[in-house]
Amino acid sequence: MDNPKYTGYAFFGRWSKHETLLNPDDIAAGHVVRFRRSSTDRVVRSRQAAHPAIVSIDTFTQAQLLRRSKSAGGLRTTCKEERNGRDTLRPYPLRGRLRCSVCNRKMEASPRAHGIYYRCPARTLAPNSPILAQHPATVYIREAAICAPLNQWIATLFDTTNRTRTIQTLLDSQGGSLADAQREHARRRLTNAESKLRRHQVAIEAGIDPAALIDAINQAQAERVAAHAELNGQPAALELTRHDIETMIDSIGDISATITEAQPQHLTALYDALRLQMTYNPNSRTVDVTVQPRGRVNSARVRGGT
Repeated sequence: MDNPKYTGYAFFGRWSKHETLLNPDDIAAGHVVRFRRSSTDRVVRSRQAAHPAIVSIDTFTQAQLLRRSKSAGGLRTTCKEERNGRDTLRPYPLRGRLRCSVCNRKMEASPRAHGIYYRCPARTLAPNSPILAQHPATVYIREAAICAPLNQWIATLFDTTNRTRTIQTLLDSQGGSLADAQREHARRRLTNAESKLRRHQVAIEAGIDPAALIDAINQAQAERVAAHAELNGQPAALELTRHDIETMIDSIGDISATITEAQPQHLTALYDALRLQMTYNPNSRTVDVTVQPRGRVNSARVRGGT
């Protein structure tokens, strides 16, 4: 492209115009114009970039792959996805960061009169799931029981005496990145989809009516295609240098002051910058905490429970 600023393409023919009678029994009543989405073979893209791009092509492709992977299989598959964030009236610092160790799902915030709790109810698990046999009816943990020791640990982790050691730990543990975890998740989804297809093929060879498995085969095939597309579209992971990590830590600001203020919105911003990930074990009543600006970089166990 001649001008790198213009990376957006123009599309023509996305919508087609149709005239529909207002009353099929009374032609004299006239008609109304309706617009419908055109089929893919009717959509034309410009040969050259036509306007400044809102996002990069790579970001757009990743978003489309993620959307495609979530929509594969229809509503039944979408219901099995992780809880997604929704707008709330109050900030929850641990929202989206705390997982249940039994089922590995995100725990949801549950405000109570005497404090904020995070819970993981077994009733929201998939029916006939093998995890139901070992999952408690409801896993509860109070927010204050986590935040107090967590903030104390973070304050010591990035103080002047431990800063050098923390940075070195970040450098030494860049083997597993977030992209690697997403790639591994896509591989598991691909393996599961191919296993389903093989089981359906064996069932058909055993005498099952193929018509009874059409929906199941189409769903497994859609999951397989989406997982393939996600694997092929994953970008390569980049290694961070010492200067990158120091700049990242400096950009967070005064961590001690943020923890001292202890306002929920300030803690949320701090946890976002550190990319905290936590797993609560209801049996040992402990929380495994991970600082994850790139991969699994540093962790500790914090006593939780009531």
